[in-house]
Amino acid sequence: MDAIKTTEIAGALYRAHGDKAEFEAAQCENRFRDAGDEDEAGNWRAIRERIRRMRGANQS
Repeated sequence: MDAIKTTEIAGALYRAHGDKAEFEAAQCENRFRDAGDEDEAGNWRAIRERIRRMRGANQS
């Protein structure tokens, strides 16, 4: 999956789920990894990382 598509999906998930979007992406990643689809799991890992960057640093 290219970077533009990753960003589009990450943005849509973040708009739909807010701060829970990263968790949703992680669940998808785990589901595909458990099914043996490492390529798709890698796509979801990239989406999760993009969501993390969108959210910014954690506040303390």
